[in-house]
Amino acid sequence: MYKSGLYAYGRPARLFRASPKAYLDRTCASVTNKSKGGKKIQRRQNSSAAQPRVVFSGIQPTGIPHLGNYAGALRQWVQLQDQESENTKFIYSIVDLHAITTPQKPDELKQWKRESLAALLAVGIDPRRSIVFYQSSVPAHSELMWILACTASVGYLSRMTQWKQKLNIASECQLEEGSVGSRLKLGLFSYPVLQAADVLVHRASHVPVGHDQQQHLEFARECATNFNHAYGAHLVHPKTIIREYIGSNDDFGIRTPINYLFVAPVHRIMSLSDPTSKMSKSHKLARSRILITDTYEEIRGKILAALTDSAPGISYEPAKRPGISNLLSILSIFDPDQRSPEQLAQVYSTTHPRSFKETVSDAVTAGLQGIRTRYMELIDDGRYLDQVVAEGSRKARQSAEETMSIVRSATGL
Repeated sequence: MYKSGLYAYGRPARLFRASPKAYLDRTCASVTNKSKGGKKIQRRQNSSAAQPRVVFSGIQPTGIPHLGNYAGALRQWVQLQDQESENTKFIYSIVDLHAITTPQKPDELKQWKRESLAALLAVGIDPRRSIVFYQSSVPAHSELMWILACTASVGYLSRMTQWKQKLNIASECQLEEGSVGSRLKLGLFSYPVLQAADVLVHRASHVPVGHDQQQHLEFARECATNFNHAYGAHLVHPKTIIREYIGSNDDFGIRTPINYLFVAPVHRIMSLSDPTSKMSKSHKLARSRILITDTYEEIRGKILAALTDSAPGISYEPAKRPGISNLLSILSIFDPDQRSPEQLAQVYSTTHPRSFKETVSDAVTAGLQGIRTRYMELIDDGRYLDQVVAEGSRKARQSAEETMSIVRSATGL
């Protein structure tokens, strides 16, 4: 859900099997009824009478996003924004309160927040269409977190995997084992409760998430259920827009429960220096990742230095040839004909790997050029960024207050 498209600067590869609007319409406006004879019929609800849709997601303020962030989340946000109806509300939060669950340098965090804001606008998030704000500027997030925490299960939280990953311990470890309890901070442990509050306080109906965040959305629904059981049916259960990652060594095919709307095929972008691991800012080598603001020289140098095998030709075999397969996935992001990595592998099957790397480099440079130009303009315009986040925070506070007035009344606060 929290991850660190741009149509004005070139057509991105297709992210959805069908348009996001079609999927949202189908899941929200299609109702099955039975006629008198028992025959099932389909009817469509009047869009004006349907419950307004609210799409919420968040991004960690880690500074300038890398290519994996763009392909896996940001591009999807823009596509949803551009294709959905005007009735749909989009709320995107830079989640700085979540960021401090791990140690941060204050000055660095402030800079990363500003860079994350500029990056969202640069890739195509339109502040006239979407609400963009810093999480800490809306106190209702923290207020609802505390209220939800009063009905949340410690046992459920102890089974969550994220805090274990942050502490580098096995997923089967328990709170009582060894030094786990002394190392674990309350903020990190209760991270999912704040995440649930982020979603529920804006009455989000749909949340785009990756596979690794499904557990957190299930917990958000659990929090809503607990609250509604205790105080009445006041909180909305969010539905999930899932990104299905394809083409890495940890391939999986999601079997979607009934409340999951949609699977969007995305090829996970892997590290250039270790193509068996996903692209990440935590990797010690800067050349392992491409930032969306990298120059032509930086992009070319990183891709030419990307770890690949010595086999001739090009083929899409993630298990056998992870490096080449990763480059095919990268190329598919910016392919004007929206071809998949498998299709591109057939096109370039006899190409020498170095020549193929040059092709990928040129495509990435062209695809990111507009984003980079826009970012550089935005990051130098501090006054405009301040205006955007101030207006976004005002709208977000208004959105959250609508929920909190109901919650306070229900709880007697």
